[in-house]
Amino acid sequence: MKIKILGCSGAEFPKHHFSSFLIDGKILFDAGSITDVLGEKDQLKIKSIFVTHAHLDHIKGIPFLADNILIGNKQGRVDIFSILPVIKAIKENLLNDVVWPDFTKIPRGLGSILRLNKLKPGEPVRIDGYCIIPFRVNHSVPAVGYLVESPKKRRLFYSGDTGPTDKTWKEIAVKIDCLILDVTFPNKMAKEAIRTGHLTPWLLRMELSKMKNMPERIYVTHTKPQYSKTLTSELRRLRINHLRLLKDGESVEL
Repeated sequence: MKIKILGCSGAEFPKHHFSSFLIDGKILFDAGSITDVLGEKDQLKIKSIFVTHAHLDHIKGIPFLADNILIGNKQGRVDIFSILPVIKAIKENLLNDVVWPDFTKIPRGLGSILRLNKLKPGEPVRIDGYCIIPFRVNHSVPAVGYLVESPKKRRLFYSGDTGPTDKTWKEIAVKIDCLILDVTFPNKMAKEAIRTGHLTPWLLRMELSKMKNMPERIYVTHTKPQYSKTLTSELRRLRINHLRLLKDGESVEL
């Protein structure tokens, strides 16, 4: 499993892109950054997008990808997966023929450019040998994280945006090889983090203590660049092995 980090930032600045994680060039988790990072050839390889929640920084790449497929007169369809409230929000508030054309109705070959697929928490989807299962997480809007099992039985859990949760870790109940977890704010902003459904370094430690098995690798995502130095220092002071901040543009192998 090769994971390309197209974006992992909690705010957008030059060289800091919104959340998008591309697995093996074809399966995308969140769509905060697609067309502003990938060239046309790589954009057209994307066949599936799994969205954690409907906040703009996790979906804004979807309409521009669809537009590039149309303008380039390319064949193929992109399947978008998420829980019902997220699919409904994308349909009603983004692809609504007001904010952007509804590419779920614009034909391409025998179908449309985009297809929206509803998921149920806990129910697996199998794509290209991968087993992908959504689990509810604790955010300010309906949201899920995704457990991804590769054909070689390696497991990644990508939390998307989440605050403290007990239920998620109990429901997953399997050993995770790699954890990608939201740490948006520094410790001094714990109240704001909890109110908005995010974590701080200290809250991260608390979440890890709830897990039955510590993941082999822990990657921190969705940090605010404005707090980069503070977050780096606070994460280092946790002294947790195999924990580090992700960087835009890097790739990790699992």
